[in-house]
Amino acid sequence: MTTSRGILAAIIIASTCAVAPVSANTFAAWEVANVSWNDVLNVRAWPSSTSAIRAGYPNGTPLSMTGRCMNGVDLKNIAGLPKHLQVNQVRYTWCEVWHDPSGTNNWQTGWVYGRYIAPQ
Repeated sequence: MTTSRGILAAIIIASTCAVAPVSANTFAAWEVANVSWNDVLNVRAWPSSTSAIRAGYPNGTPLSMTGRCMNGVDLKNIAGLPKHLQVNQVRYTWCEVWHDPSGTNNWQTGWVYGRYIAPQ
């Protein structure tokens, strides 16, 4: 027997899980950090400072990370380390993010430089 409370709970769970596609395999455990005052962290199309800018986010913005970084580090594998050691692992490399720059559920990957991200 299904109750209205059970149906409501199922709707709430489904709506909160539908933020980003499940196939993206992302986690939001990092945020924008160390960006100069009145500036933003550029999310780039490719891991290069000359690549096209897809979006910009200010300090404190949560990031949905895919976990992949150019130096072979997987953010999921270092998640148990102290924060300062996690920061050191990505400081001089590019890491991939999953973001929706237009706010229209048009999710795409992009790249951020590790010097400007930190674990939450």
